[in-house]
Amino acid sequence: MWKEFKAFIMTGNVIDLAVAVLLAGAVGLVVKGFVGDIMMPFVGHFAGGVDFAEFKIILSEAILNDAGEVATPESAIYYGRWINTLINLVIVGFVLFMITKAYNKTKKKAEEAPAAPPAPSNEEVLLGEIRDLLKK
Repeated sequence: MWKEFKAFIMTGNVIDLAVAVLLAGAVGLVVKGFVGDIMMPFVGHFAGGVDFAEFKIILSEAILNDAGEVATPESAIYYGRWINTLINLVIVGFVLFMITKAYNKTKKKAEEAPAAPPAPSNEEVLLGEIRDLLKK
């Protein structure tokens, strides 16, 4: 059973999938940082200095105890975070589109390489053999 598991794990597909998952996590962090730290300040600036992440609908206010500490936190729908997530999705989709487009361009160039000349037909081979026999 251990040998079967080792053979399964060491196949190229499983290793490729593991690498893809790890890279996707790293790319996700990069994109999240790009959107949150670079893009959203621009969007907020052009939207009048608004931070979308703070947009919310409060369902119930926070309840404070006598010491002024939060006894029960507020319940809110943070739709601004959802807007940030949608912007993130659009940016990731655009980046993946550009990467795929660039990959397809390189792939087409490889396919457009001149093909080897076709092999001679049976008739041409037979005529070549007759020619060679007549030369002898």
